[in-house]
Amino acid sequence: MSSSNTVETLIGAIVVAIAAGFLIFAYSSTTAGGLSGYPLEARFSSADGITAGTDIRLHGIKVGMVSAVDLDPKSYLAIVRLNIRSGVPIPDDSAIKVTSSGLLGNSYLSIQPGGSPKNLAAGGQIINTQGSVDIMGLIGRAIYGNTSSASPQQGNAAPPATAPGDAGHP
Repeated sequence: MSSSNTVETLIGAIVVAIAAGFLIFAYSSTTAGGLSGYPLEARFSSADGITAGTDIRLHGIKVGMVSAVDLDPKSYLAIVRLNIRSGVPIPDDSAIKVTSSGLLGNSYLSIQPGGSPKNLAAGGQIINTQGSVDIMGLIGRAIYGNTSSASPQQGNAAPPATAPGDAGHP
């Protein structure tokens, strides 16, 4: 009976060691362990789909990740804190936009580098931003047309009033 317990203990130890090895491998091969780099900030009117850990890409190559997303209580803009990989300079006139990988793909931030010889310093802010696009709203407008408030061109307005004695004659 004791040899059976010894075998079970050894098998259990091997399973735990393999699980620990898998966790260490997964942690080191992903960006979950953090990304060394420098912080930047950007403010968006709409940051749908952007959360901490979202990729930041430059010409399709991952150069960083979002470290935090907060709301500015005064301007109601989304403050997105970025962590850009060391050795990747970002010109100070660059633009950043929220985009996605296809129609149903994950959202990510895409940086379009500017042409300025000056680069953003750590803690700097990317001024030129473009928030996320409401895909479902665009599809709805394409199918049903513009459903905003009625305008005279839509035929919902009353006919223009005429002055007494004026039957539409000049």
